[in-house]
Amino acid sequence: MPDRRERHLAAIDVKPGAALESQSGLQMLRPRIYGAYETASSTTGTAARRRTGAIVMHPTSNFMGHYLIGPLADRGITCLGLNSRYAGNDTVLLMERVLQDLGAGVKFMREELGCERVVLVGNSGGAALAAYYQAQAEHFSAETMVDGDPTHIVAADLPPTCGLALCAAHEGRSHLLLRWIDPSLVDEHDGMSVDPAFDMYDPAHWVDGPTAPPRFEAAFLARFMAAQRARRDRIEARVRERLAALRATSGGPRDEAFIVYRTHADPRCLDLGLDANDRRPGSVWGDARAVNHSANAMGRTTSLTAFLSQWSSASRAGGPENLAQTSVPALLLTYTADQSTFPSTRDAWLRAGGDRIRNVGIVGGDHYLAGRADLQMRVADEIAAFAEAL
Repeated sequence: MPDRRERHLAAIDVKPGAALESQSGLQMLRPRIYGAYETASSTTGTAARRRTGAIVMHPTSNFMGHYLIGPLADRGITCLGLNSRYAGNDTVLLMERVLQDLGAGVKFMREELGCERVVLVGNSGGAALAAYYQAQAEHFSAETMVDGDPTHIVAADLPPTCGLALCAAHEGRSHLLLRWIDPSLVDEHDGMSVDPAFDMYDPAHWVDGPTAPPRFEAAFLARFMAAQRARRDRIEARVRERLAALRATSGGPRDEAFIVYRTHADPRCLDLGLDANDRRPGSVWGDARAVNHSANAMGRTTSLTAFLSQWSSASRAGGPENLAQTSVPALLLTYTADQSTFPSTRDAWLRAGGDRIRNVGIVGGDHYLAGRADLQMRVADEIAAFAEAL
């Protein structure tokens, strides 16, 4: 192992996006994305082994402190924890613009760091991003946003990578919203409005009553999921109608922000018998009902165009759908105690990847591998072996 690591900051210029995409005037005048990587200064043969690089990136989370950066450096792989231009705020995030940012990162790895092989490490919501990127890199079609505006992206902006390593991998933001949106909300302008018939947090729907661990009947779950889809579709229809009205208005805005209340109502948070794995009850963010009502949660504040790109049925950023369009090898690392990815999630990725994908179970790992340095090292070992074998 190395005596020490050297940490480096990457500041990468990117093409401009929409007006007021950032509230920083400096960022608007010279848009940049930022990342961090480490090099193991005393590893034997480091110069040769640095020809393999990895990028771990999420659409909106700050990955500059990701737990894999250092361990992969120790294993001779330069791992760039890269942030998109939307780090910390996905209100106006467009997945197609994030592709552009990731493409700039791939070019940086090759042109500035000399990496001959680049692997995308798709962690959590970064998995669907990685699959979307590689699909577009191999079969470019992202000339327009979902709302029809031009992306100003060209195929050369998205150089292909050599492989995908997916860990604690969500299927994508549109998949999550559909499975997490609360169908009991009856008034989109009142976050406290509720139809008791669809309130999964009401013990009246728990088969064994309020004193036993929650368990749901199949008939309730069928009604619940149908109502989830119906609410998502109503929001989506309203988004399209409002966007068309704005753009038909002379001098009117091309976008508008709105609130989506209560976006954390997945019965699997309560009923551990559903899609069973080693997880504990609750959410990756704590008490699921509290998260459902919180002021800041997944998809809570969004714009019309961002909703279409990220959360709607028209989003092009679904993970397994895009993985099926790629040709590169893939590694899937399933964290068996994850509270937000499940056996069905694993199976969707495996179906999409076919004989190009291999699954490794990280037994006992929760979504963040919190406090589990041993499991973090195991994941780093698996990714390093995968990358070096390409």
